[in-house]
Amino acid sequence: MTILTVKVEKPESTNFILGQAHFIKTVEDIHEAIVTTAPQMKFGLAFCESSGPALIRRSGNDEALIELATRNALAVGAGHSFFVFLEQGYPINVLNAIKMVPEVCRIYCASANPVEVVVAETEQGRAILGVVDGVSPKGVEKDEDVLARLRFLRTIGYKLG
Repeated sequence: MTILTVKVEKPESTNFILGQAHFIKTVEDIHEAIVTTAPQMKFGLAFCESSGPALIRRSGNDEALIELATRNALAVGAGHSFFVFLEQGYPINVLNAIKMVPEVCRIYCASANPVEVVVAETEQGRAILGVVDGVSPKGVEKDEDVLARLRFLRTIGYKLG
């Protein structure tokens, strides 16, 4: 077995969700979950089928995001993994809807940070072991950091008052 890391390719501010599912119908069900929960959201989705023709199945409503999801799915190459890249919204807007899709087994991360996917490769194929999401903590927040956090949440509309 070989362990490697694969950097997620994406524009700096683009959010994405990386998860694992178990059935070819995943693509249609995640697509439906996103458009019914956040119809304004632009997204691209790619799912690594792990049996039969073992194709990368894809969908979405934005060609550039579909291509971005496809490139990342190809690079990671782990069976039953999926990538969703988002614009005009955040993972928090659709994450619970995606988690409720019957085929979804787990979510590895939902982030706009630089991410590395830790992958194990065997003779059979690849598996995701985990992710490195962003950087390690640089300290503990102080009172002024709390105020800055609350200001930011108000600015983006997630905290009132």
